[in-house]
Amino acid sequence: MAVTLPDALLARYQRFSLYNSPYRAHDGGCAVDLYPGTLRDGRTTAAPSPVSGVVRETRTVRAPPKPYAPEHDHLIVIDCDGPAELEGLTARILHVEPSVSSGDRVAAGESLGTLVRAGFFAPWVDNHLHVGVRESDQNPYRASGSLPLEPGIEIEPLAWDGIGRVVATGDTYAVLDAPTHPDPDSRFVGVAADGGESSGERRAPGSRRVGGVLDGGLPHYDGGGLLGLEGPATGAVSLNGDRLGVLDGRTIDWDDVVVLANGEPITGLSLFCARDGDFGAKLICPEVDLEVGDRVAVSVRPDP
Repeated sequence: MAVTLPDALLARYQRFSLYNSPYRAHDGGCAVDLYPGTLRDGRTTAAPSPVSGVVRETRTVRAPPKPYAPEHDHLIVIDCDGPAELEGLTARILHVEPSVSSGDRVAAGESLGTLVRAGFFAPWVDNHLHVGVRESDQNPYRASGSLPLEPGIEIEPLAWDGIGRVVATGDTYAVLDAPTHPDPDSRFVGVAADGGESSGERRAPGSRRVGGVLDGGLPHYDGGGLLGLEGPATGAVSLNGDRLGVLDGRTIDWDDVVVLANGEPITGLSLFCARDGDFGAKLICPEVDLEVGDRVAVSVRPDP
């Protein structure tokens, strides 16, 4: 059974994702990345705790070697007494250099330390806390083994025609001005998958084409998710008629596809849930030189 992440927890953060990661801990949405802000100013370091409870332990852990990042990360293990949905469970939190120690009591929203960018991060990934939740008697140090997580909020799917103008760039990414959050800070939104039937597609009995909010790295991470569904579903998932993959429950197995920006192949499309006014499609595109003001049309095609 999935552990619910209540609105009071998620509302402390600007963005979140269950699937937008290459690491096994996120398989099936068994971990959440919580983003207090974005790297638009390059200075986001605050690390508000998602839970209240007592710190069981902190330790330094080895990170994958990357030329642009330190070789170590940090793990904080907290025995939770709040929010109520997580009471009695244990949270394991990465990517924070701790200012707390074993035995400290922390309140939800209290700073745990300073966000760090270790070798677990691809260069296009914004600062965030990685959080997994498990039973108190489970091994808190293994990367896998956390419980499935379920956002306990409504996430508004935003229709997007794949077109936008570049409003921000980095060495490996570009952010578009679309889709636009209709009411920033009021609720979480995400890019909507297509819904409804396709008369030309043949599907297995009982399967259906479904809507929902897309989450994950398309296709640069192995799979993604579809959030905001009323229950488990199966069927093809698409965006603007371009097929992305096949849904099983809420997890998407991406097809062999390539994302195009103005007809040029790029690494992919970063999909997540956000409540901030800077929300817009994020293109992972170290191969293509895009500049602020450029008009971009995004599409997806099978990889030949």
